[in-house]
Amino acid sequence: MGPLELLRVALRAIRAHKLRSFLTLLGIIIGVSTIVAVVGIITGLNTYVKDKIIVLAPDVYIVTKFGIIRSREEFIQAIKRPPITWREYERISGGSLRNAAEVSAAAGNAMAVNRGDKRLPDIRVIGTTSNFGSLFSLEYESGRYFSEAENTATQYVAVIGADTRDELFPGVDPIGHTILIKGLPFQVIGNMPRQGKSIGFNQDQRIYIPIQAYRKNYMNPKDSLEMHVKAMGGVAGLDASMDELRAMFRAMRHTNYNAPDPFGILTQETLQELWKAISRVAFILLMLVSSVSLGVGGIVIMNIMLVSVVERTQEIGVRLAMGARKRDIRRQFLLEATLLSAFGGVIGVLLGGVAAMLVKVATSFPAEITTGIVFMGITLSTLVGIAAGFLPAYRASNLPVIDALRSE
Repeated sequence: MGPLELLRVALRAIRAHKLRSFLTLLGIIIGVSTIVAVVGIITGLNTYVKDKIIVLAPDVYIVTKFGIIRSREEFIQAIKRPPITWREYERISGGSLRNAAEVSAAAGNAMAVNRGDKRLPDIRVIGTTSNFGSLFSLEYESGRYFSEAENTATQYVAVIGADTRDELFPGVDPIGHTILIKGLPFQVIGNMPRQGKSIGFNQDQRIYIPIQAYRKNYMNPKDSLEMHVKAMGGVAGLDASMDELRAMFRAMRHTNYNAPDPFGILTQETLQELWKAISRVAFILLMLVSSVSLGVGGIVIMNIMLVSVVERTQEIGVRLAMGARKRDIRRQFLLEATLLSAFGGVIGVLLGGVAAMLVKVATSFPAEITTGIVFMGITLSTLVGIAAGFLPAYRASNLPVIDALRSE
């Protein structure tokens, strides 16, 4: 029996029981659609994090008190570290680092912001040096970032995010207007475009002010600074710059040679690796949960095909008696199971793609359905069909001809 004849026989058997075939597909459809939706959302989230959240340039690294915390022990160790002080920043930024092209500092906290009768209780206010805006390539819908002269003179000026602007200045250009940050007046000189939400914080609910004004009014002695260093020579000089800073910082803090660093360093690479580790765990857990439906669908297909073998025992006996080979019977039942599962996979891919896009539209949660995801969904369902059809195909091909012909 040729391939085309096998295909015709298999399709005829599937069409003969349309309702049963559809019900057989439900497990596969649910499993594949769940997997496609989950993978699409995680893929979109990875792209979003890479493009929108991890905005650190590849030649810039951050020095913090905590760094990346991966365990309770690391947290306990980090909490014992002394804060990064303004004096340490001045020594680092004073030209001592030969492999640093630029150094900035920042510190921030959540504060109440007012304008007239409008009040925002939880806005992230960040005090920075004047080169922070250029170091992180901040964009402005209108206005500008503050200058070094304004920072040195402790000017009360501010650059606000899109949500803050919309809440405090609906339909009004905020440039030149005054807002109150914990009761102190700051003049708006810059207005940033909408950047979107990220994990754990909203980039549009931020206000940047000169760090000298922040230190004077809002910073406690125990608060720690965050330093940003741009390596001399670009990415090629990143390792040399970090090694030099690490040696200088350890010397300033009189750290023993065999003791761990009393600070943390973040780079674009370490942040991306951290996110990949987090998303990988979430991906594996969600895939395991989603695979349960796919496995159930495969079991259903196998049971239905076993029932089909019993129902079609006489047909199988007649075909064997008329010269059909055992491998033809095996191929027929295996092809039926594979086609059923592949059809379910195609429907599941379509439904999963629609579900992912609906989530994206309804919640603005990133989702991305790629060709690879579509191929993965159909391939998985096809493999499940092959596995599910193996036992029924084996049983059908090994039925004794005489017993099969006597079956009613």
